[in-house]
Amino acid sequence: MDHAFFRLPDGRAWIGEGPFAEASTAPEAAAFYINDFTLTDPKPWKIPARLIEIKNVSQLEEWLRAFNPPRILWQKPETQWFKMVFRRIRKDVLAHRLRKMVPVLTERGTLTEGDMIFLLRRVFDAPQGFWGYARIRDGEGFLGATPELLFQQKGAHLETMALAGTAKPSGAEDFAHDIKEIDEHEIVARFLEESLREVAVVHRQPREVSIAGSLTHFRTRFTAELNPPYESEGACIKRLHPTPAVGSLPRDEAALKKLMDYREQLGAPSFFGAPFGFKSEGEFHCAVAIRGVSWSGDEVALPCGCGIVAASAFDHEWRELRQKREAVAKLLGI
Repeated sequence: MDHAFFRLPDGRAWIGEGPFAEASTAPEAAAFYINDFTLTDPKPWKIPARLIEIKNVSQLEEWLRAFNPPRILWQKPETQWFKMVFRRIRKDVLAHRLRKMVPVLTERGTLTEGDMIFLLRRVFDAPQGFWGYARIRDGEGFLGATPELLFQQKGAHLETMALAGTAKPSGAEDFAHDIKEIDEHEIVARFLEESLREVAVVHRQPREVSIAGSLTHFRTRFTAELNPPYESEGACIKRLHPTPAVGSLPRDEAALKKLMDYREQLGAPSFFGAPFGFKSEGEFHCAVAIRGVSWSGDEVALPCGCGIVAASAFDHEWRELRQKREAVAKLLGI
C-alpha cells in the first residue's frame, strides 16, 4: 500500500500508485509534491509508478471496494497545555514581538474497526471549492479536503489566496464587520502581497466572505505575473510557506522556532499546514493541508489551528477550535 491522491475543486482527481521515484526539483512527468510543515524532505517530488485519473465516483468505489468505513473512539482534548501556549503567544503579541502565531490543537482517537483509507470517498465528494489530498503507506497516512490554496502556477502566471478569519459560532451575520477577524485576515493578505511583489506584478481582489463547508472565512484572491526569469514551483513554495494563516508573523528564525516548539509540545502532526501539490501538463496546484486527519496503526489524530492576535480571547479561540474539529468530522463522516 503506497498511494498519493489529489483532487481539484472542479472535481478532477488522480491517484498515484507506488513505488514512487523521488526528485529534488519538479520533473517533467506528472508528480505529487509531498513534504512536512518544515520542508525537511530534500526530495519532495514523488513520481508515481502508475497514475490513474479518477473520472467518477463509481471508479473510486471500485478501487475502495476492499475497505470498510472506519469507526473512531475520540478523546476530547484538555485545555491545560493549549491555554499555556495561548498565554505565551498572546504575551509576545502584546509586547510587539509577534503580530500573529497559529498554534495547533490535536484531538486524539482510536480506530476500533474499518479502514481510514475508506475516507478517500468523502474527500472525493468534498464540496466544490475544496482541494482533496492524501498520502497512504502501509498502515499510516493522512488525508483531507482543504479550502485553502497556497498557489497554483502555470509558467509565469500564479494565483493564490489569503484565507483567514473564522466566523464565531452563530455569529456569521456580524462576521463581515468583525474587527478582530478582519485584522487577522489582513495580516495574511499583506504578507502574500508583499512577498510576491518582490518577484512579480501582483493584482489584489477585494476581500470577500467565503463559505467553506460548515465554516465561514474571509478570502482575498491574488493573481501575479512572475518577473523573468520566473521562480520555479519549489522556490515559490519556500517563498510563501508558511503563510501567517498557518504560521507566524514575523516569519524570522526566532518566531518559527517558537512556532515549532509549540507544535511539538501540543503534538501537531507534521502534515498539518504543510504544502501538498500535484503537477501535470505544465500546471502545478499546491494546497495547504488543513481540514484533515492522520493515522498510524489504530492511533488517529485530528488537528486544527487558530490565529492568535492582540484581540484574541481564550474562550473564543477554544470554541473556534471545537468548531473546526466538528467541521472536519462532518466533512469526513467520522
